[in-house]
Amino acid sequence: MTDAERADWAGRVRRLAAARGAVILAHNYQRPEIQDVADHVGDSLALARLAAASSARVIALAGVYFMAETAKILCPERTVLIPDAKAGCSLADSITAGQLLAWKSEYPDAAVVAYVNTSAEVKALADVCCTSANAAEIVSAIPASREVLFLPDQFLGAHVRRVTGRENLHIWAGECHVHAGISPQALREKAAANPEAELFVHPECGCGTATLWQAGTGDLPAARTRVLSTGGMLAAARSTRAPAVLVATETGMLHQLRKANPAVRWEPVNPHASCHYMKMITAEALERCLRDGTTEVLVDPQTAARARRAVEAMIATGPVPAGVS
Repeated sequence: MTDAERADWAGRVRRLAAARGAVILAHNYQRPEIQDVADHVGDSLALARLAAASSARVIALAGVYFMAETAKILCPERTVLIPDAKAGCSLADSITAGQLLAWKSEYPDAAVVAYVNTSAEVKALADVCCTSANAAEIVSAIPASREVLFLPDQFLGAHVRRVTGRENLHIWAGECHVHAGISPQALREKAAANPEAELFVHPECGCGTATLWQAGTGDLPAARTRVLSTGGMLAAARSTRAPAVLVATETGMLHQLRKANPAVRWEPVNPHASCHYMKMITAEALERCLRDGTTEVLVDPQTAARARRAVEAMIATGPVPAGVS
């Protein structure tokens, strides 16, 4: 789209949202035009909190399907729309409710901590949900003597085990295909070519464990290497004094980082780390969603009621964002 076409489109979207009484929530990995037209942009934890705190009668969730499901779990009386119901998640697909039930049978007394990147059915079997921003905090709050089943992301699980020092943390072998493709070698090569740059690394990345090990051995600059959620990256972006930052996460995050601190040169560690599911939410799909009321997200009420306890425990770990509408 040209600048004029984008402005016309944004105007139509805002008018449609107002007419429908909708709030538009967009994830940090969405296309730039989607982020710019949204009422709020954030990570999974922020979107869950925003959905729960919003008074809008309609929530249009520009993200992947489990995020819209989470909004519906928290707001069962409101209408939740997703612009494209086919926008799934390889990480959420890596564990089913049946697989979790079988795993729980092996550890009947364990606490189940489910990453928010899971289906409603899996959340309903969990004791508490988490995001990359609060996973370590949530696991640390569980009595040290109790075993923990952490699912489904193996890289985030390894990060949590390292941070908490918890040996009785059992980790499901799932992964996000995009983050798994960001390799330690790519990070090391980028860091060597940019000796002045800071490194922002998402804990879902395949390079996450190696990153901290390499920082400890001196292969990466320890003082300039940070493992952060996307929300953590945005907070750190506002205060960094580095001339450049190398970012190891989905490339959609760069838009918010560049807006937060345009003086910094922001570069992806892997420029091909783009989630095709996230990018299924197009300008046309969002406009159609608000115009026609498609596609509504529904969750079985009994499943939602069980899942709500786990999700509410997750969002209770911090304050509701200011300016919610």
